[in-house]
Amino acid sequence: MSKSPIEKASTPEEFSNLKIEKPPKNSVGFGALKAAVSHANKYMNTSDALKLSLKVNQKGGFDCPGCAWPDPDDERSALGEYCENGLKAMAEEAQNKIIGREFFAANSVDDLSNLSDFEIGKSGRLAEPMYLAEGASHYRPISWDKAFNKVGKHLNALNSPDEAAFYTSGRTTNEAAFLYQLFVREYGTANLPDCSNMCHEASGSALSETLGIGKGSVTLDDLYKAELVMVIGQNPATNHPRMLTALEKTKKNGGKIIAINPLPEAGLIKFTNPQNPLKLLTGGTKLADVFVPITINGDVAFVKALLLKLLEEEEAKGHVFDKDFIEAYTHGYDAFVSNLKTFNFDECLKLSGVSKAIFDQVFDLVLNKKRIIVCWAMGLTQHENAVDNIRELVNLLLLKGSIGKEGAGTCPVRGHSNVQGDRTVGIWEAAPQKFLDKIESKYGFKPTTKHGYSVIEAIKAMNEDKVKVFFGLGGNFISAVPDTNYSAQGLAKCNLTVHVSTKLNRSHLVTGKEALIFPCLGRSEKDYQKTGEQTQSVENSMGVVSSTKGILEPCSDSLLSEVAVVCGIAYATLKDRTKIDWLAYQDDYNLVRDDIEEVVDGFQDYNKKLKQPSGFYLPNGARIRKFKTKTGKANFSVNKLPEWKLKNDELVMMTIRSHDQFNTTIYGLNDRYRGVFNERRVIFMNREDMQKRGLEEHEVVNLKSEFNGVVREAKKFKVVGYNIPKNCCATYFPETNVLVPLDSFAHTAKTPASKSVIITVEAI
Repeated sequence: MSKSPIEKASTPEEFSNLKIEKPPKNSVGFGALKAAVSHANKYMNTSDALKLSLKVNQKGGFDCPGCAWPDPDDERSALGEYCENGLKAMAEEAQNKIIGREFFAANSVDDLSNLSDFEIGKSGRLAEPMYLAEGASHYRPISWDKAFNKVGKHLNALNSPDEAAFYTSGRTTNEAAFLYQLFVREYGTANLPDCSNMCHEASGSALSETLGIGKGSVTLDDLYKAELVMVIGQNPATNHPRMLTALEKTKKNGGKIIAINPLPEAGLIKFTNPQNPLKLLTGGTKLADVFVPITINGDVAFVKALLLKLLEEEEAKGHVFDKDFIEAYTHGYDAFVSNLKTFNFDECLKLSGVSKAIFDQVFDLVLNKKRIIVCWAMGLTQHENAVDNIRELVNLLLLKGSIGKEGAGTCPVRGHSNVQGDRTVGIWEAAPQKFLDKIESKYGFKPTTKHGYSVIEAIKAMNEDKVKVFFGLGGNFISAVPDTNYSAQGLAKCNLTVHVSTKLNRSHLVTGKEALIFPCLGRSEKDYQKTGEQTQSVENSMGVVSSTKGILEPCSDSLLSEVAVVCGIAYATLKDRTKIDWLAYQDDYNLVRDDIEEVVDGFQDYNKKLKQPSGFYLPNGARIRKFKTKTGKANFSVNKLPEWKLKNDELVMMTIRSHDQFNTTIYGLNDRYRGVFNERRVIFMNREDMQKRGLEEHEVVNLKSEFNGVVREAKKFKVVGYNIPKNCCATYFPETNVLVPLDSFAHTAKTPASKSVIITVEAI
């Protein structure tokens, strides 16, 4: 009997040989060099590894398929403009193992689902399109034409276009993303859930409301000039390692750094730059001047405590707030101050979990600084009050006049290469009317104005039989989303699931009645079309659009580019109904960029600008104090403290990545910077919390969460005592995504609350 969708979606409840070491107090350096080289040698051809390392993130090269951290505008490092996890990402994409019909004939879907996510990913690069028939146990090969026609047949058989959902991963290029959303809108729906819904949607919502643009306002150069950088809810050494080089320059130029996070992270303690031979020999640079061990979701409370003390100082002595900036550029100051005064400093500080001594250190640094940058990631965005978290940070920056000037501003650090660019070119279930009007004017069809499904809404719709076809352009949907069991049941109810991927992942194993796998070119591979070798483009976290062009020959002759896949399904689905020459786009990507220039603001002379070695900046109103909000000014906001309390036996859990991980991609089983080796099924707990529950190191426990009367369980995790605030714990995702309730999400943004899940821990 075949395994159930829930069983296929579950990570194996098996342990490896867990080893624990004392976490290091230094990051990168020789350890990172050794890990990166070892990984490349193990999974790549040596010649390919060398070619990639010389061209990744270089001018005229290809953009790393990992994070969205920007490349320097000026000179790039000749020793390699990449990091340890960047090289791991390249090795994952350009691995020397290829899988096709023989592999799938020898391995059933059930058999493959027994593997760990690490083993699934390392099975190899996908070599040809594969099809899983209804009731079948094995994928088998299918031609591209038949595959496209099968997608078209399913889509055209639906009662409404709204019965299909079209997901997008952040690795998709601007060209592919623009065509994808264009096809979906011409097909007749706005169901465009994407990975932004699960990470920085809260940032976009908060920043759009307060500053008029859902992106950060700073450039790399601003980081070098900042007097103070606050890094909150973020682990750069693992998730955005090249950011540490920028922070090193901050320190070199006299700036200070505050790290605010429940876990002490090695990368923010000390950084040894591998591009600097002297640093390798003499030791690294101390980064964080103050580490703030905040309780999970204590951020609003802590920032309110800061704001209260700053207000007290302003009213007593003056010159703390930038009154000229506030008067000229902001709205809502009086209402903000009036509301702030209703809060109690001692209560806020207590709720934050931060000691008065550490608070005073932070306050002294913030008090007289005028050039402040706040950086954050999912530690702030994955809570029910995530939008409040970001808005409160904006309040702090507005009071200090730290918006729209050198060395100051907002810096949401995006997790995936081009996740920001995808939104810019139209991957949005709630696109603004101005964009839809331009689509209509350019192409002659009227896009639906009804908002489509976000990720959470799409999962619910699948379970309610409202979505019957799921199409995923990149990513590993089932391992990325919350409430794994419920999500798996939804996917299984679909008539057809389709995934465009470079390599095998668990989403290919949790299928609808029928399933297709479309293998595509990697970012590092050459893209040959009728008009020659093609160039594509991406946007980084700081709004720079640059070119990306592969340098390796495709690993299989049966691969298509994402652009070609989108054009293929559009042509097969719309046929003579379309008003668009889809096959022309496939032949020449310059034509796609010509259209983007007409439809999307900020892309004037797109093809010409893309030839600039460093790319070009998109317009950013907040950067120049042109705030495109409803008031025409930057808006202060009024925010509540989070409203939840723990029972005596409960902990609040946050899901995190290991160092051998990028999003849902597992590179290995080690978390070097936290001292954990050979294991992922662990729960980091405060040792007093362990003692209270009678738990020992490495004891095996089950984890349970209850939300709105529904109990969810993740079995068999080993306890690891760690320096984390009391009543808090941390686990890796996707192993504990099963505990994250689908209905617990950020107000306004619907970002899953994966960083504040209330659980109980039960010894087995």
